[in-house]
Amino acid sequence: MMPAGNILVADDDAAIRTVLNQALSRAGYEVRSTSNAATLWRWISQGDGDLVITDVVMPDENAFDLLPRIKKLRPELPVIVMSAQNTFMTAIRASERGAYEYLPKPFDLKELTAIVGRALAEPKERVPNNNKVEDFDSIPLIGRSPAMQEIYRVLARLMQTDLTVMITGESGTGKELVARALHDFGKRRTGPFVAINMAAIPRDLIESELFGHEKGAFTGANTRASGRFEQAEGGTLFLDEIGDMPMEAQTRLLRVLQQGEYTTVGGRTPIKADVRIIAATNKDLRLLIQQGLFREDLFFRLNVVPLRLPPLRERLEDVPDLLRHFFALVEREGLPAKQLDQSALDRLKHYRWPGNVRELENLARRLAALYPQETITAAVIDAELSQPTLVPAGEEPREENLSSSVERHLARYFSGFDDNLPPPGLYHRILREVEYPLLTAALAATRGNQIRAADLLGVNRNTLRKKIRDLNIQVIRTGI
Repeated sequence: MMPAGNILVADDDAAIRTVLNQALSRAGYEVRSTSNAATLWRWISQGDGDLVITDVVMPDENAFDLLPRIKKLRPELPVIVMSAQNTFMTAIRASERGAYEYLPKPFDLKELTAIVGRALAEPKERVPNNNKVEDFDSIPLIGRSPAMQEIYRVLARLMQTDLTVMITGESGTGKELVARALHDFGKRRTGPFVAINMAAIPRDLIESELFGHEKGAFTGANTRASGRFEQAEGGTLFLDEIGDMPMEAQTRLLRVLQQGEYTTVGGRTPIKADVRIIAATNKDLRLLIQQGLFREDLFFRLNVVPLRLPPLRERLEDVPDLLRHFFALVEREGLPAKQLDQSALDRLKHYRWPGNVRELENLARRLAALYPQETITAAVIDAELSQPTLVPAGEEPREENLSSSVERHLARYFSGFDDNLPPPGLYHRILREVEYPLLTAALAATRGNQIRAADLLGVNRNTLRKKIRDLNIQVIRTGI
């Protein structure tokens, strides 16, 4: 019986070469393996092999440098890239340089064998990817867990397509970050990225916001206004909280997806739409369909590629990497450098994170802004993650005074020193001098987002707004 194909394996780890050799040989393939890139390139140059499996980092050459030469010499040769550097950057680089597939280490042998079979069965006329992505420093996705590795692999496959993507996941899992990554590292990256949150816009204004309106289309429409579709022309339109879109707007959106055109509110001339749609929701759209609140035909138009983001509790091993990322971020913004000791990290890795990654980011900002010590201990984490006091039945929750919140944090601040606490009267002088810079720092740390600043300070949003007015603080919103 003839072998199913000839596979070339390159990895400097002898154990991995042995495992791959045994598994692929049992599957009926002829396997040749080497520990270096030079031998692999010689085999490929001689026309050997029907498929290549290679590690990224080898003693003599990086596979990412070798891949372009392989694709130029033998563009039909599928290359599967393996790497222990399990980051979004690795997946994107593998895709950008023309790899057939990227597999993080450790990998599943059954999955690898299935990928090999699929690659060898496909037609050999694969078009190399010429849309290079050069800037990897701003990649927003962090995590090495198996759940995130699968996200990276799916995103790498989607980068150079215009397929409609439906991102689902709990609040705070990073749905807009994923949408931005699809845009920023895809073929539409030179076009605009426009986001609209359906839950944040009055229902009677959503159609106008999306499609624009003509002068006189309704009361108050004194001039023509462009909509988000027009603003996103040539780029990506991110429809966040799509489950909150009213039925009338759903019908209009369905027409765009079906026919590639729309009309403004009050307009009659169809306008062609050259926009990639990415939608997101934290709701169960199938349940909304059953309740008659969401169109089933629209769901299937949006759900071309479903992408579920795991909650943080399903990837707790990513907490240390995420925390280091957030600490580095706030340090660049001018807040003090922080680190956690092992006991503090253990606390975080056993917490359930109901607010997901957003809650972890808020915690990192609080730790950087409100604690003097460079190394955060478990005692601090226990205090920060403790459950709030329950309001007795029949009582209205009382709005916390900002000064008392600041005083509480100042007490925590001074407790980080070995000296005795300052006399009580000193607090009032400090409060007068610290409220303005503290509010300014909180707003700067959250890039002007008052909701997140209030959460960072542990106060009611209305209290924060009143203080901003009273102290005449200029709020500059620079993004989320």
